[in-house]
Amino acid sequence: MVASIHPSLFDRMVKLRRDLHRHPELSREEHRTTDRLVSELERLGLECQRPLDTGLVAEIPGASDAPTVAIRADIDALPIHEETGLPYASDVPGVMHACGHDAHAAMLVGAAELLMSRPEPPPAPIRLIFQPAEELGIGARSMIEAGVLDGVGAIFGGHVDRHYPTGTVVAVSGPVNASTDGFRISISGQQGHAARPHETVDAVVAGSLIVMAVQTIVSREIDPTHPSVVSIGRFEAGTASNVIAGTAVLSGTIRAQEPAVRAHLHRSISRICESVGQLHEADIQLEIEEGTPPLVNQGPMVEVARRAASEALGPERVRTMVRGANMGGEDFSWYLQEVPGCYVRLGARLADSAGYPAHSSRFQIDEAVLPAGAAWLAEVAVQGGRELATGMVDDLEAAGRAS
Repeated sequence: MVASIHPSLFDRMVKLRRDLHRHPELSREEHRTTDRLVSELERLGLECQRPLDTGLVAEIPGASDAPTVAIRADIDALPIHEETGLPYASDVPGVMHACGHDAHAAMLVGAAELLMSRPEPPPAPIRLIFQPAEELGIGARSMIEAGVLDGVGAIFGGHVDRHYPTGTVVAVSGPVNASTDGFRISISGQQGHAARPHETVDAVVAGSLIVMAVQTIVSREIDPTHPSVVSIGRFEAGTASNVIAGTAVLSGTIRAQEPAVRAHLHRSISRICESVGQLHEADIQLEIEEGTPPLVNQGPMVEVARRAASEALGPERVRTMVRGANMGGEDFSWYLQEVPGCYVRLGARLADSAGYPAHSSRFQIDEAVLPAGAAWLAEVAVQGGRELATGMVDDLEAAGRAS
């Protein structure tokens, strides 16, 4: 094991993780998962609250009335049919823990046990957040609206990552995950006979021009050092080979790691739609559905996360990213819009290979990440609480006023 914890705790975390893996539940349907986690926390003597229909919050009292430190795990699964062949593979057809949220939940329970076994209370109160619906990008926001950040001065969380050796923690300043906006473009032209195109306004031609023009936004308008993506994944038009389509619908995704770049992408897609509409005399309507914001670690809590990893696991296990920030989304970003914090990657590489990627039907992790993640979560809660109790919150507020 990569972290020094009692073997019985490791066994309990493995058992819990495998039980959750065998019984996965989709976003906003995590009822059994919530009940199972409540039973584990009540076994430790913790009182649980359910701010939403699924998910839960538990409190560990602190030695002072300093602001609370929150540590968070997500708990939902994905609509994927599992093909790992594991003895504890999903019993639910078409649903799988293909992103490691089962491990995150088990780690947070393990961290709770480590914290409750300490001879002294932590320097500041600790709030355990087991969050639903991360895969929909709405869980964190719903939990915030339900008040889970009330009184919180800092928040920490992490995600298993097959790109890093098991037992390592990647904690960096700057972008970690991208924003996740969706868009839909509706084109209204004039349907007509394919033999008389001059009597029509071809929605396929207009849509094709949009597709090609959109591809130049990132390559020609955005600084190459600022990663971003615009992808059109769906193009619907036409009813027959001899009929020119009068309508078309395009839909896609917009990803950016910085708010300014995100806004630029929105403006450029709008400009292209307006210009193509004028060029072809078509009515083109753009709808952008804003998703999660970019996840950007900033401020002194990044150093707290790195120091906690060094204390819990050893300085040689604190890493920086070997590649750019993930262009996938993570709704932990909503928490960082409200309070300081840090989100890390937790190395979980299988010994024999890099394994299959997240959101794959064959996704697996090295379960030795469980004690490492639990140890880091417990230590970062203590270290974060110590900083808040000794006045870092005042420094953070002053820095915010200065900026």
